[in-house]
Amino acid sequence: YIGFKERDLDAHGLREALRGEPYIVLAGGHDHAGAEAAPLDEAALTAFLETHGSAVSGFAVASQFAVRNPAHEQRAAALVQQMTGRPVSSSHQLSAKLNGPKRAMTAVLNARLIGMIDRLIGRAEDTLRDIGIPAPLMVVRGDGALISSAQARVRPIETILSGPAASIVGARWLTGADDALVSDIGGTTTDVALLRNGRPAIDPLGARVGPYRTMVEAVAMRTSGLGGDSEVHFISEGLQGGVTLGPRRLLPVSLLAVEAPELVHETLDAQLRATVPSEHDGRFVRAVAGQSSEGLAPRDADLLERIG
Repeated sequence: YIGFKERDLDAHGLREALRGEPYIVLAGGHDHAGAEAAPLDEAALTAFLETHGSAVSGFAVASQFAVRNPAHEQRAAALVQQMTGRPVSSSHQLSAKLNGPKRAMTAVLNARLIGMIDRLIGRAEDTLRDIGIPAPLMVVRGDGALISSAQARVRPIETILSGPAASIVGARWLTGADDALVSDIGGTTTDVALLRNGRPAIDPLGARVGPYRTMVEAVAMRTSGLGGDSEVHFISEGLQGGVTLGPRRLLPVSLLAVEAPELVHETLDAQLRATVPSEHDGRFVRAVAGQSSEGLAPRDADLLERIG
């Protein structure tokens, strides 16, 4: 965070979004005309990277008035890549608008997505290559437009809400309707968006990620955590009882049984024979293959290894 004050982290929700992850506030930045306000403190950045570089999966860089002069963001990003080899999310590449703290928030959320999206796109491209499809892979952006897979790898934040955006474009193409409400029920959420004059309505305030506003242009929509893979909760306290759904997503037991049939069936049979049901019946836990473990505390890493 270059050229800003420490208190800005609290004033704009950045500290809450970081959730205890390492950060550094550096001297530097530019003024509204693009002139250097103070030299970039490269020594402090180098010391920070030597301490935290190996435990971080991705970095976000945001400098004051970087949209007027991105020199300090570019230099900081170059140092990060040179010393750590990790991906870097630079705020000036994500938005040309002013409001540094909001750009910084967008960069932090983008940095969280870079590793995951890179693996997803890489696997998709490998599969296309294996089955002999040489066509370039395109990715839907949050406003319904298409970008290349290379652009999506660098700016994955722009693919937020791309599912509902693609649904709106598809609904328009299938029905020919110019004005409609489109409901997209997926594995994780149910999203409702508006088609107006043949185009998806865009949220003028920027896409929202949880409680945080970003500077990403995306479709205006309402979403709820209810989908095909939503967690089922049984209300067992009190006299009423009942069932609620979501918002967390779980892997269906039937799908897990395809991968580990003996384990799943033996466990479920044993639970059926038990005289008293348990709240954990029908529940399994496993490590997700291919996920990076950088930043995990030692106890968390040990638990993940034991789960296997």
